[in-house]
Amino acid sequence: MKNYDLVIVGSGPAGLQAAIHAARRKLRTLVLGKLEASALFRAHMENYFGLSGKVSGEELLRTGLEQALRFGAEHRPEDVVALEMDPEGFRVKLEGGEEIRAGALILALGVSRRKKKIKGEDPLVGKGVSYCVDCDGFFFRGEPVAVVGEGSAAVHGALTLSKIASEVHLVAEDLRVSEALRRELKASPVIWHRARAEEVLGEESVTGLRLSTGEVLSVKGVFFEEGAKGALELATALGVALDPENMRYIQVDRRQATNVPGVFAAGDVTGPPFQVAKAVGEGCVAALAAADWLAEKKRAAGA
Repeated sequence: MKNYDLVIVGSGPAGLQAAIHAARRKLRTLVLGKLEASALFRAHMENYFGLSGKVSGEELLRTGLEQALRFGAEHRPEDVVALEMDPEGFRVKLEGGEEIRAGALILALGVSRRKKKIKGEDPLVGKGVSYCVDCDGFFFRGEPVAVVGEGSAAVHGALTLSKIASEVHLVAEDLRVSEALRRELKASPVIWHRARAEEVLGEESVTGLRLSTGEVLSVKGVFFEEGAKGALELATALGVALDPENMRYIQVDRRQATNVPGVFAAGDVTGPPFQVAKAVGEGCVAALAAADWLAEKKRAAGA
């Protein structure tokens, strides 16, 4: 198992800025995540300090990653599917199945932005429509279900449900996952439909899912699992507290520290305003705070 001083989950502006500062502090640093998963990737910037004109978000992210690598950080374009406590810090499980160990964590995953909901979805939330396999999968033991999504969260959700449900359908026009995860899916009983989900069927409860091909899947549950594993799912599994007002963001102090020692958060996941300037500043603070925390922990261990 590889060991890192600091693992940064998320490679948007907050995560990359954190990686730059952590690497310059000589921490063995790994930043995880796909650049294209950042909300900035397909956007443009012109209201950020030092820009003389409009710049593409993709260009900013790629430049930021080059800086982080130049200073000594490592990057892997993989999603994280689980975070756990470890006697020496934390364990980070990657979408390909590998586990790595981290002395400290920075959560910089951004916030989930759902695509437009499909017909029939809203009325059946809680009546067969769910957004969390880990939360609700058990309620569909022995029943046929569908999972909608193209990322690692959807594939892992489908694989988890294949051990619980009678039949599992994965609905995705394409898959944005590692080759290892593709192989695991192919070897499983999950049925992959290369299509879009267009309508959830049912009145009192879910009875089916209509696809863009015209096919109707007879299922009792539909799980929408888009993108990577959600930041809040990963955080709450560690016991990280959310903001008490609306429970949608990770609660941090002025050093970007959460209530769990060694876990820091930065960027959109800590709440609005959703601006690159805020994300970059918080990434800087989180990295410096994590470096100080690790140094203090090392001093205490040697005392």
